[in-house]
Amino acid sequence: MTEPGQPVLIRPKVNYHKMRPDLLCLKTGSARRFQSRQSQQCYRAVCDYLGSFNRRLEDDCRLAIRAGVLSNLRVLTQQTLNRSASFSGIGLHSGNRVNMTMLPAPANSGVRFRRVDLEGKPEIEARVENVSETNRSTTLAKGNVKIHTVEHVLAALAGYGIDNAIVELDANEPPIADGSSREFCKIIQAAGIVAQSEKREFIAPTEPIELQMGETMMTLFPYDGFKITCTSADKKGRFTQFYSTEVTPATWEKELAHARTFCFYEEIEYLIKNGLIKGGSLENAVVIRDDAVLTTEPLRYPEEFVRHKMLDIVGDLSLLGKPLRGHIVAMRPGHAGNVELARKIMEQVNRPVRAAQTFAPPPAIPVPEPLASADGAMNIEEIMKMLPHRPPFLLVDRILKIDGLKIVGVKNVTMNEPHFAGHFPGHPIMPGVLQLEAMAQVAGVLLLKIIQAASQVAYFMAANNVKWRKPVVPGDVLVMEIELLKARGKIGKAKGVCKVDGEIVSEAEITFMLRDA
Repeated sequence: MTEPGQPVLIRPKVNYHKMRPDLLCLKTGSARRFQSRQSQQCYRAVCDYLGSFNRRLEDDCRLAIRAGVLSNLRVLTQQTLNRSASFSGIGLHSGNRVNMTMLPAPANSGVRFRRVDLEGKPEIEARVENVSETNRSTTLAKGNVKIHTVEHVLAALAGYGIDNAIVELDANEPPIADGSSREFCKIIQAAGIVAQSEKREFIAPTEPIELQMGETMMTLFPYDGFKITCTSADKKGRFTQFYSTEVTPATWEKELAHARTFCFYEEIEYLIKNGLIKGGSLENAVVIRDDAVLTTEPLRYPEEFVRHKMLDIVGDLSLLGKPLRGHIVAMRPGHAGNVELARKIMEQVNRPVRAAQTFAPPPAIPVPEPLASADGAMNIEEIMKMLPHRPPFLLVDRILKIDGLKIVGVKNVTMNEPHFAGHFPGHPIMPGVLQLEAMAQVAGVLLLKIIQAASQVAYFMAANNVKWRKPVVPGDVLVMEIELLKARGKIGKAKGVCKVDGEIVSEAEITFMLRDA
């Protein structure tokens, strides 16, 4: 049962039993194209049948027809792009030339940005926890990788109800285009939208969430839909504008998507001194000077400035990762306030989960089963007869098996080993070089067994392709699996892997030589 004031994840349900059988194509949510006259008639029949109660459905149908797929009909499942589509331009703040490609993505993967200009093509998930800056735009970061000014692209995807997509960039900022989301809407329409099989989940508050940050005031009210009511103005009260609309794919494209970014003339010097708007011009922004509006074309809406603020809200709140159901009332919003509101929403979403974890019994600790021995097994006394090493530098306690050119050894890692006193005090970790030495000792046992030279000693000569993947701590059972790759005379080369609970913690290729003791 949901506590009062806590948001809930909603999986919408629809009762189709009362719908007409000839409308089955809409019941299944299939992505059929409206190409035939019969399909067009079916579409019109649906709109007439549902009447004024679902009037917004008609607009979504038209949008779906233009995009080429039936994808925005109050969908109950997730959506992605049907194919890839690209756009090129310059970044608003960086001024860099950039090529952008939107790609389909699997269900439940969300929206991700991919930097194809960097080694490894790192990705950043479009989630509020990855927001690093909100000065004049929204910046995502993960490690040293950053992507600036993501809000207009995110708004276009969220406005059309796209849940999963990959946005590839060969620079650190998407193209600004004309300062709105118009061009991004065009490439989404060119790509088309397809439904996916997984259900869509929504975030919906059960009581208001309020935010006040400087001059910004925002409140999210419970609401069966997504609606934004917004008032914008500068500190002097110039160009105060108000607008309110229900946000659907149709109203998004018609009422918000074309609103351009803007700034006041007196802000330009500050922005330039701070390394911003390097790609800015009247081709991609509107400038307000006193009571005049500087622009290359007439204003696209009577309230273009407040509508652009609403466009930013749509983009920034898409960082929740799931569609939002609620009515946002905002006064003088900005990116910092939008992102902080998203964080407050996530706090309430996660609060019931944290409470459940707090009062739940602790998880059972699995007890590892004893390792079974096989042919070739050796106990510690037999190992000490073959190897000259002695504690604390004897790093193998038991040989489980020897099978041809393969051997498996075990090291029980205990807290009373001397190296833990300094590696590290209060945070004991087995040094990686000791794991390497343990692999070499087990490999030495294998080679000595093969050539039957118990009176000789294995000397460690080289290590290649060494990788340490996870820390080894007291209480772990280190299992060393060694395979002899080459053996020429008294020189051997082996591949070694150390595992804890079946997971690889380190690996290496080691070379060693046998010498008389």
